[in-house]
Amino acid sequence: MIKYDRFQLANGLRVLVHEDASTPMVVVNVLYDVGARDEDPKKTGFAHLFEHLMFGGSVNIEDFETPLQLAGGENNAYTTNDFTNYYIQLPAENIETAFWLESDRMLSLAFSEKSLDVQRKVVMEEFKEHYINKPYGDVWFKMRELVYQQHPYRWMTIGSELSHIEQARLEDVKSFFFKYYRPVNAILVVAGKTTAQQVRELAEKWFGDIPAGEKYVRNLPHEPRQQEARKMTVKASVPLDALYKCYPMASRTEQGYYVADLITEVLGGGASSRLHQSLIKEKKLFSQIECYHTGSVDPGLVVIEGKLIKGVSMEAADAAVEEELTRLKAEAITEKELTKIKNKTESAIVFEDMSVMNRANSLAIYELLGDVNMMNTELEKYQAVTAAEMLETSRHIFDPLNSNTMYYYSEK
Repeated sequence: MIKYDRFQLANGLRVLVHEDASTPMVVVNVLYDVGARDEDPKKTGFAHLFEHLMFGGSVNIEDFETPLQLAGGENNAYTTNDFTNYYIQLPAENIETAFWLESDRMLSLAFSEKSLDVQRKVVMEEFKEHYINKPYGDVWFKMRELVYQQHPYRWMTIGSELSHIEQARLEDVKSFFFKYYRPVNAILVVAGKTTAQQVRELAEKWFGDIPAGEKYVRNLPHEPRQQEARKMTVKASVPLDALYKCYPMASRTEQGYYVADLITEVLGGGASSRLHQSLIKEKKLFSQIECYHTGSVDPGLVVIEGKLIKGVSMEAADAAVEEELTRLKAEAITEKELTKIKNKTESAIVFEDMSVMNRANSLAIYELLGDVNMMNTELEKYQAVTAAEMLETSRHIFDPLNSNTMYYYSEK
């Protein structure tokens, strides 16, 4: 049971406090309710660009890193299609340094052509290194466009094309900041060696007078139910042929999410999973294969991906995967198998919650999802899943008309 206090400032900033006296450290986590899905389709990659810009200095603080290092702290951030998250960990006695730094960059960034130019170049290099020049780096650009016809999950957090970042202008950047990076659109979580009283005082002192901003109301197009199997073939200079299969699934807050999560464990959760046992160990068709889901807030994807053993045909590999899916849809899994994956999931959740950094991060995400107490109730949702539900959901997800398949051939 994770205990927390929750309150809201007059400017709309939501604040959560999780007290843990067993650590000498404190984590200050600021989550902004903006991700790649909120971008203009003609100006993608901005949420991620901002993650970089937020370290480039703010109105009163030219250099973010030095004061933090002097306070014994470290920080980082990450962007998803759904949100952007910034976090600082530092000794509890220096907690106010984190409040000072985070509040100043929420108040306003130091917008300059120089800072934009520097970060633009950094992001463009990242784009080239990870997505253009890396083997299989283009898979998700192509796959997202195949799967999502309407929803803005069509593009990746890095952006749909390099030119969008290349052409990012200072006025675009400013309007993006003042639209999304406002107290009314943010969640502050403080976890570790602190008290609710201390956090309330510091939050009022440092964040209380920042203008609230306008509440961003999300109105994204819904992805219609897929009506036909989609296929794509790619050829590139990669070491091995690879097979990718994607299937739309439930959103993060639906019961179907928990069922799908357990299904991916049955198929791809480690060396004892069905795909690994059947297709790597017994049939020797793949050198590696995994099944996972994207876990996104809006309806996401169950993904099966694998690298083929040289000499194995793509059709044979695909047929073998389909055989395993047919088996999953034909008969309910045993209670023994279900108990095993539930236990594994429970230990993963418990293990994840051991670090104060992860607890802070989770509290912010659950607050974003609309119910912070999910932090304490999710395990029950997993425990409640039945074998019959798994069977029904498998049939729904792995309906052939719901499939998106990519044959990625090696030209070597």
